[in-house]
Amino acid sequence: MIVTLILILFVTYKLYERFFPASWGDPNGKYVLISGCDTGFGNGLAKELDCQGYNVIAGVYSNNTIEQLGKELSSKATVFKLDITKQQDIDGAFELVKSKTDNLHALVNNAGVGRGGLIDWTPLTLYRDVMEVNFFGHVSMTKTFLPLLLRQPGNRIVNISSIAGYFASPAVSAYCASKYALEAFSDCLRREMAQWGLKVSVIEPGLMRTAIFEGKEEALSQLWTNLTSDTKERWGEAFFDQHMKRMNDFMKNTQDPMIVVRALQHAVSSSKPNIRYRPGWQSALMFPLSMMPAWFADMLMALGDGTLEKPVGVLKQRG
Repeated sequence: MIVTLILILFVTYKLYERFFPASWGDPNGKYVLISGCDTGFGNGLAKELDCQGYNVIAGVYSNNTIEQLGKELSSKATVFKLDITKQQDIDGAFELVKSKTDNLHALVNNAGVGRGGLIDWTPLTLYRDVMEVNFFGHVSMTKTFLPLLLRQPGNRIVNISSIAGYFASPAVSAYCASKYALEAFSDCLRREMAQWGLKVSVIEPGLMRTAIFEGKEEALSQLWTNLTSDTKERWGEAFFDQHMKRMNDFMKNTQDPMIVVRALQHAVSSSKPNIRYRPGWQSALMFPLSMMPAWFADMLMALGDGTLEKPVGVLKQRG
């Protein structure tokens, strides 16, 4: 009965989409604030929205990017320094935006970091650092800019999550935890703000060619170097070397980040933005798996790990 009802609702929704398509709003006079515009999704989105005619306010982490990105955008755009882990930067951003408009069309929470390793290798400080950027920073940005976003219905918040926000994989626990938290926050926000007409969208891309992967090998090597001798002995150099190789092979499957930028454009511009976007083949593939029973997903993951080197401690366990 429940399955039949879900199927009927799904078909009804698709028919509604077909016969009542969404339109793209007029960008004239609308302001969009984007964090993390140094590279990747934020950088690409700032350029695309600027071309569309939006008044783009682009926050960047590096001072070096301010002049560079400023030259690539039109005179309507504003590029400024923004570290979303610092409330003083966020408060400064609010004053900057408020000096230009009292009605913010869209806030795109894009800034993020992708650090981490196996749980046994990852210090608690790293978990906190990742959460500060990928979760608490976005919460602070959202709460600060709500007064400008609630000026009129149809304004929106777009949060950049990940495939890691609904499917937890080994070796990225800090990143997954931060994205799971952002997913829950986004759902709560959407439901609380529905009566205001504030739209909330979540982008859940697969692996894309962005700067978030730069320095990954060096960071993982540093984690290993900092481990105690007991922990290194428990896992073994051979396991670490194979884990590093697997990570590098995995990152070869990245896709063009413009796939994500197009989804972001839709979320910012459409009169009917989606609640969730899953750009990229990995996200389309892994989402159905995330809906399967946990034991089934665990079994598939274990099958994939079957040919890998076992940790020294596991071999000792088995005698």
